[in-house]
Amino acid sequence: QVQLVESGGGLVQAGGSLRLSCAASERTFSSYTLAWFRQAPGNEREFVAAMRRTGGSGYYRDSVKGRFTISRDSATVYLQMTSLKPEDSAVYYCAAALFMGSYSSDFPNVGAYNYWGQGTQVTVSS
Repeated sequence: QVQLVESGGGLVQAGGSLRLSCAASERTFSSYTLAWFRQAPGNEREFVAAMRRTGGSGYYRDSVKGRFTISRDSATVYLQMTSLKPEDSAVYYCAAALFMGSYSSDFPNVGAYNYWGQGTQVTVSS
């Protein structure tokens, strides 16, 4: 059982930056595809960014490309967020998947992820 704990959320003005972290409890964390999702009130949970177990370039939803960067080390996944906008306000969740499809279109599939963190609130004021 992998436990994921997010941190780094908070209140920031539009144009500001935040760095989210998600620490894992398991030493085999490197075997998982890791992702960030977010959910605003009244909305479905939506994909933000993902990175395969092999590392390399991240995959992003169009609205955050060029502003958000996903990265990982042996026990933590990060989401660096810059040029934040009010529409980025949401609860952000990290997720881990042991098996992931071969296509980038597989990343947004919520059902593909085995483990989820409890979420961290990000609020961007205008």
